[in-house]
Amino acid sequence: MTNLRQRLGKLGEDIAAQELLRRGYRVIKRNYRSRLGEIDIIAEQQETLVFVEVKAKTDISFGLPQENVGRRKQAKIRKVAQCYLAETDQFHRAISLCVAAVQLDRDGNILQMEIIEDAF
Repeated sequence: MTNLRQRLGKLGEDIAAQELLRRGYRVIKRNYRSRLGEIDIIAEQQETLVFVEVKAKTDISFGLPQENVGRRKQAKIRKVAQCYLAETDQFHRAISLCVAAVQLDRDGNILQMEIIEDAF
């Protein structure tokens, strides 16, 4: 991954985390890694654990950020979420799988920010 893409991803994650906090979520963990992959943000809203995949883009000519979360990525996120639940002994919790879609201009200014709850 190029340095520019890494910076864009980090900026998108920071923006998404701030938006989640603004909406009353409690961010529990960022960049959770298991042997199966990574989840960008794990948050909590009331009794629900929320697993958030963040997608940030500066150019939408090839699709919106949320369109980059295909079936394969969704399946991977589900598996990583299961690892987190097992690791933390929280299988009893309700969960939500969400996408945070962040569209930025080339200077890093937010053009659009959307949290898609229960995205898949």
